[in-house]
Parts: sequence; C-alpha cells; structure tokens
Amino acid sequence: MPSSPPIVLAFAASDPTGGAGLQADLLTLASLGCHPLSVLTGLTVQDTRGVESLLAIEPAWVAGQARRLLEDVPVAAFKLGVLGSAANARIIATILAEHPGAAVVLDPVLASGRGDPLADAETVQVLRAALLPRTTVLTPNSVEARRLALAGPDASLSECARELTKLGCKFVLVTGTHEPGAQVSNTLYDSRGAVRQDHWRRLPGNYHGSGCTLASALAALIAKGLGVENAVQAAQHYTWQALAAGFQPGRGQLLPDRFFETRSRR
Repeated sequence: MPSSPPIVLAFAASDPTGGAGLQADLLTLASLGCHPLSVLTGLTVQDTRGVESLLAIEPAWVAGQARRLLEDVPVAAFKLGVLGSAANARIIATILAEHPGAAVVLDPVLASGRGDPLADAETVQVLRAALLPRTTVLTPNSVEARRLALAGPDASLSECARELTKLGCKFVLVTGTHEPGAQVSNTLYDSRGAVRQDHWRRLPGNYHGSGCTLASALAALIAKGLGVENAVQAAQHYTWQALAAGFQPGRGQLLPDRFFETRSRR
C-alpha cells in the first residue's frame, strides 16, 4: 500500500468562515502535503467581520477525541490554536506530555483580528505554566508576545522572547504585523537571542487567518522533516503568497487562499 503522508494533529476551535481556526488548519496542512487530524476545542459564532461568541468544548470531550486518535494514528507534529478554556489547555498539555517525540507548534490566539477576546487571564497562565514547556515553536504576534510575557505595551520584543524561552519553549517566532512600517518583520528567537529575521512587504487590507496559516504551515513543514529555521522561512513564504492571493467573500476581512498554487495553474 502507498505510504502515509506526514500526519499533523490540530487542536483548535471551529471557524465557520473557513478563514481561521480548525478549518484554516486543515486547508493549510492538506495544501502542503500533510494529512490533518483534528480535535475540536470550541464552537464559534462568527463571520468575516468578527467573532460574536465562543463555546468551549468540555475537557473530557477534548481528551476523548485526542486519545482515541492517538491510540490509532502516529503523528509527526501537533498544531495548537484557540483552545477554548484553561481546562482544555491543561488537558492538552497532559496529552502532549504523553507524546514527547512529536513537534508542537503553538499559535497563542488570545484575540480575533478585530480584537474579540478568545482567552482569559487563567488560560494565559496555563499557557505559560503548562504548554510553553511542551512547545517547539511559539508563534505570537507582538501583542500576544507581550501579553504572554506579562510585559507592558512598550516592552522590547527581544526581552519578551527571552522570557518566553525561559518558560520552556525552544523557539519563539514573533510576527510584526501589529508593528508600524511598510514592511512586516518577523524574528525567530531561541534561548540565545535572535536566530533569523525576515522582512516582507506589507500587503494592503486586513486578513482573517494569517496567524493560523503561518503556524499550520510551520507544523506541516516540520512534520515533513525540515529543520526549524528552514521551516520558518518556507512557512513565511507560503503564508505571504496565500495572503497576496487572498479574496473577500463577505463584507469583512480578506481570507488567505491556501490553494493559490493550484488555482494559478488553471
């Protein structure tokens, strides 16, 4: 029989627009040649303009979904997005500890692009104490990096990254979409400091799901065997192209086109 493609398990909340959340993870992982598994952590009521409400899945259901899958299918990497609650974050940390051989990419989605809150203070504390020590690559934007580091709004991003690596994650990729400038600068840090920095032309418009796309692409590329530094560069390139090919299906934000390569060949 044909061999299995690399398998990535995504923990995330559902986004009915397909722009972000679990749907974005599945689209991105599949487009990059991985087979996605999924564990639903929450249900959202939202459209392309923003999130109206979030209903967290019960922790026992989250654990049941994950453990049933993991008893059957080996995974190369995990991708974590909106977890729904502090209790879900705790149980997911326990599950990750049971599978230490798989890489973990954590996108700490603390709010929607419009600013709708998606994680409370207790969830932030669980992320810091239980999940960051299990994380291979953390992918916060500058706002999330400062909040996770318990720093002020003007704190140095390099100092925030240092604090986050002290908490146990191996790498921190801080994205610069929320910082001013004609370019978006994304910097990868490890415990020694900055490892690489990449600069991208800032695209016009507002996008829904850019962070989910980047983190899922990174998980896919690591699952396919790339080292972290090469995977970070390739994931950024893929994400920028998906955003540049973005479309506006509704009255709100643009959505990335994760299958831009397929459509460009037609």
